[in-house]
Amino acid sequence: MPNIFESQDHEKKAPDAKLKKKGRRLKDTKKEKRAKDLKGLRKHKAPGHNHNPLISYSYYPDKIKFINEDPEEKVILLLRKHPTTNINWIFIAFLMIIAPAFLPVFDFFSLLPPGFQFIFTLVWYLITTAYILEQFLSWFFHVNIITDERVIEVDFVNLLYREITEANIDQIQDVTVEVGGALRTFLNFGDVVIQTAAEISKIRFESVPQPDKVAKILRELRIEEEIEKIEGRVR
Repeated sequence: MPNIFESQDHEKKAPDAKLKKKGRRLKDTKKEKRAKDLKGLRKHKAPGHNHNPLISYSYYPDKIKFINEDPEEKVILLLRKHPTTNINWIFIAFLMIIAPAFLPVFDFFSLLPPGFQFIFTLVWYLITTAYILEQFLSWFFHVNIITDERVIEVDFVNLLYREITEANIDQIQDVTVEVGGALRTFLNFGDVVIQTAAEISKIRFESVPQPDKVAKILRELRIEEEIEKIEGRVR
């Protein structure tokens, strides 16, 4: 004859065990979520992390995609030329903008019919706009990217042509920092020259902010890559 009381105890304990197991799973999931959130918070509070799309130095930038990107590859640094490198073309653009105001001073311009004067001024401003747009895009899209696997230089020549140079981290042989002149020293920007064993033996990050930090990060990544090779953790 079956033991009624024992069966009832067993039925009571079974749901409790399931609930406890489910509770542990939820607890582990919450721990993982908290760890992930904490990691993301540390990244967002890290010096150099910035959400400004026009920034020249961004540490662990958000939502950065590039050609031939590995799904598991992490972008460590996004670099552009220091903003002060734009001063020359901005000054030229300013002169081009105000130039039509001085055209009436010249006799040949005042002799032209009003319609021709308007067309000439319109064409001039179209050329000025094209010049400003081209110079800005050349600065904005000429980027240097450092990931946990490689270094990439994107040389944006114009809307129809760009040149991409890259090398794996384990191919880096030497990293040199070049800072010359009072302005570069005061504003802390310069060139980072990367000697590699790749087909392109030299990659130059021109006029990037905080070149010493960039070089330090590259050296640390190279050491990490060597350790991963020794431990057999290379992707």
